Amino acid sequence: MTKIDIISGFLGAGKTTLIKKLIGEALNGQKIVLIENEFGEIGIDGGFLKDAGIEITEMNSGCICCSLVGDFGKALTEVIEKYSPDRIIIEPSGVGKLSDVIKAVKDVAEHQPVVLNSFVTVADAVKYKMYSKNFGEFFLNQIENAGAIFLSRTQNLKEEKLAQCVHALQHHNPKAKIVTTPWDNLTGEQLLNVMEDSHTLAQQMLEDMHHEHHHEHEENCSCGHNHEHEHHHHEHEEGCSCGHHHDHEHEHHHHEHGETCSCGHHDHEHHHHYADEVFQSWGVETPKKFTEQQLKDCLTALGDITLGTVLRAKGIVPCADSSTWLHFDYVPAAPEIRYGSADYTGRLCVIGADLDEERLAEIFGV
Repeated sequence: MTKIDIISGFLGAGKTTLIKKLIGEALNGQKIVLIENEFGEIGIDGGFLKDAGIEITEMNSGCICCSLVGDFGKALTEVIEKYSPDRIIIEPSGVGKLSDVIKAVKDVAEHQPVVLNSFVTVADAVKYKMYSKNFGEFFLNQIENAGAIFLSRTQNLKEEKLAQCVHALQHHNPKAKIVTTPWDNLTGEQLLNVMEDSHTLAQQMLEDMHHEHHHEHEENCSCGHNHEHEHHHHEHEEGCSCGHHHDHEHEHHHHEHGETCSCGHHDHEHHHHYADEVFQSWGVETPKKFTEQQLKDCLTALGDITLGTVLRAKGIVPCADSSTWLHFDYVPAAPEIRYGSADYTGRLCVIGADLDEERLAEIFGV
């Protein structure tokens, strides 16, 4: 029986870092397949994990949502039948909704010899408040549907701030196991045990999901959301997953900062955002070589607010100073550059909202 673990998390939270730690320290000897769902056309993360001997299936056509559930289900079925792995790790796009991913996997599990083992969300402890406020529809969906929440960068927070973060997350998901210890202080086996211990909660969530979606088939799209009504019904107090307070006596939503939410859409114009309505991906393939300093300057420039909201950047480019390659990751105020293996060509990708793509091309000189 193949175990399926879903490891979600908002852009730049540290999903790939967690997966590498689990594979390197806790899953040795297991036959593993990693399924990545990149947002945008340029797949990057697969290159970081291929060296570990992990079979990787990449889907670079956007987020798992209504339009992709069929394609995703087919890909997952093919992986199961071709490899018969011990474990499948699914790493959704950072802007994917965990509830949609669970629904897609659940549909496949009904016809294949698999067990949905755990639903994990990696959350940046430093940026949770900002992401919850500005991109709550996506960020909080990942929190609310997790059986375990692995906080990253907790070493960068004072104890009081970390306690506030945990309290806020527990407000949205009181049952999830929350890892607050810095990962460097834990073994991969300890982290895996948390995932395994959350299995019972994952099964309960699946049962709840089954009972919540007894709607007529023609009234629902494939993501399981009911779009027939003119307004949302929320079960968790007074707020919907976008993180705003709504007055349910009216047909439209009221936000503290006016009539539009942070994604720029009027709430009475829609009932369910898709990632490509809110987020933007700019990516290129290029043979251009960079020195480490040139790449640092490029990443520093991404902090310019006039570029739009840059949430994440990553890439693999050839190094001008040697025969090695530069691998980079960027989240606001936390760029990282390291040396790594070569790829067939240089690739880079920037994800955010309201991006100025012409200026991004100028910054990287591509």
